[in-house]
Amino acid sequence: MTDPDHRLSPFTGLVRAHWQETADQLLLALRPHASADGARILPPGRHSSSGPDSDGLEGFARSFLIAALLIAGEDGHDPSGHAERYARGLAAGADPGSPTAWPRPATIGQAKVEAASIALGLDLTRPWIWDRLDERTRVHVLDWLREVIGTEYPPINWVWFRIVVLTFLRSEDPRCDPAHGAEEDVEALRADLRHDLAVYESCAREGGWFTDGAERAVDHYGTWAFAVFPTLWRRMRGADHLRADGLLLPADDARHRERLAAFSVDAMGLIGADGGPLLQGRSLIYRMAVAAAPWAAALEGLADGPRPRIAPGSLRRAASGVLDHFLARGVPDGDGLLTLGWFHEFGGMAQSYSGPGSPYWAAKGFLGLALPADHPVWTAVEEPLPVERDGPDARDAVQILPVPGWLASRTREDGIVRVINHGNDHALPGSLRTDSPLYARLGYSTVTSPPVTGPDVLDPRDQTVAVVHPEHGWSHRTGFETLALEQVDASTGLGISRQRCHWVLTEESDDDHGSGRGGQVIVGAVLTVASVVRGAAEVRIVRAEGDVDLPLAIAGWPLSGPVPATRTGPAALQLDRTDGTSLHSSLTPLRGDFAPAVHREGAVSPLGPHLAVPQLLGAGVPSGAVCAVVVHLGARPARNDGTAVEVVGDSVHVTWPDAAVTEVRLPAAGSAG
Repeated sequence: MTDPDHRLSPFTGLVRAHWQETADQLLLALRPHASADGARILPPGRHSSSGPDSDGLEGFARSFLIAALLIAGEDGHDPSGHAERYARGLAAGADPGSPTAWPRPATIGQAKVEAASIALGLDLTRPWIWDRLDERTRVHVLDWLREVIGTEYPPINWVWFRIVVLTFLRSEDPRCDPAHGAEEDVEALRADLRHDLAVYESCAREGGWFTDGAERAVDHYGTWAFAVFPTLWRRMRGADHLRADGLLLPADDARHRERLAAFSVDAMGLIGADGGPLLQGRSLIYRMAVAAAPWAAALEGLADGPRPRIAPGSLRRAASGVLDHFLARGVPDGDGLLTLGWFHEFGGMAQSYSGPGSPYWAAKGFLGLALPADHPVWTAVEEPLPVERDGPDARDAVQILPVPGWLASRTREDGIVRVINHGNDHALPGSLRTDSPLYARLGYSTVTSPPVTGPDVLDPRDQTVAVVHPEHGWSHRTGFETLALEQVDASTGLGISRQRCHWVLTEESDDDHGSGRGGQVIVGAVLTVASVVRGAAEVRIVRAEGDVDLPLAIAGWPLSGPVPATRTGPAALQLDRTDGTSLHSSLTPLRGDFAPAVHREGAVSPLGPHLAVPQLLGAGVPSGAVCAVVVHLGARPARNDGTAVEVVGDSVHVTWPDAAVTEVRLPAAGSAG
């Protein structure tokens, strides 16, 4: 690849050429796995629940979007001949008589998803692909895309897949043009568009954040779906027709723009100094698609002009940091492929809908290639991420993110970003299901991962507060009530939630869409859990809202890597990493009687075959009893000398090592803060 350029990119060394070369190499590596006519691309790996025919379409559609961005950004210059190959694949895949014909959107749900990538790819490459297709092929493609009209879509991010297809049809299919099409055809498209946009608006929350449906499901889909599709959609040629139809108004443009401006800044604050994304939420196999939000902000024009809303160098720093994070850690693999995994293949982290072509939704992370080489986002010098900044805000910062219910903690010393979670569980309040490892834990970070497979999926033993049943193990917290989220000061945040501890007798299932599982429920004690976050430390306070007859347990940050973590204290661990740095995870009791323990598992995390978690195990406690511990994750061991808690009525006073004091008022049972 091109040599690093540390003048223009002092943090990552990556410039536009590196992005182009990576995209080109990803596409070239897929060629041996394409059908002879190019219609299906099926790299090796396990099949999804939709089957190999759908998986072959998925490999084509998602990689086509990468090719389209590469071609569009170079104004059609295509030395590797990607346009010709994908044009042949379009002709064969859309032909219902072809032996490699794609599954139809009317008959298989996954085809509805992939139709969006095909529509976007065609819109981006009109002069070089769509305009050069023969009339027969264009009719076949339009007929295939038209099958999305009038079909059922789940009321989540999926509605965007149809919105962009409808918009392409509005620009190219005469049957969808009010001047030429039948009234019923035109109205069918408009009805679907109105419905889907209404669903999208129902998912919108403050500050440009979204929940993926009605549940408290906040994850990276906010980045690679809700933050990206509105921008791409409004750049499509068909969007001009929708404006003429009165279906897209100037107020809509302004609203989408403001949402993205707010969200993209928050999203960049969740990227670690090493470019690592937050390991939280489903579909993490899309990897560098996390870079979609900063690129979308640039596409939206937020980095344009002499006084940009967001500095263009900071946008590229965020996006290139994510790409560099994976390139430096073995992605793509030795064959140039994106596998079902994180740094390496790890099938346990893939959802049931994921097939071997699924990781190529990483295409969303390459959106910047659609911008020309002279755009400010490519020519500006990289600027630091929030976790790296000097100046007045150089001290460790805690930010309240109200929609997911997170306290985001950034520590400049080690570049780690953590979120302490009191609002997100991929469920509704009061829903008693198993905890989803990727949603319901009390904390997530850019350097740790919960166990995503193995016994801890149904018996959560990391980053949780639980009571321990002698037969059913550790309790779940899903369905908890968020009681308080408060910015105490610039360096301190507070979150409080109340949970009904419960156990779920459930059967193994192959249907995994990220949420917890239902089943017969056994209910237990009610606990109020408060987190006071300052730097790398969280003081976790637990109050019993009734007698707790079973043992109380608290678990800290899980460490996983290629070698086992070393126990350095009663409930303290050190993990030595391959880059020469170390991670430290520990629990220090401040109030309550606990016995320290370390829980270990094997290959249950995408970060390595060894996982270890510090734990504190106690006895039952009476109603009103208050326990407290320090939960630590950082590059150095915890420095807790002087940290103390004092209970004064319904308040807990936390004294920090520098003698600062934070007062926490615990809401009374049955009340919200």
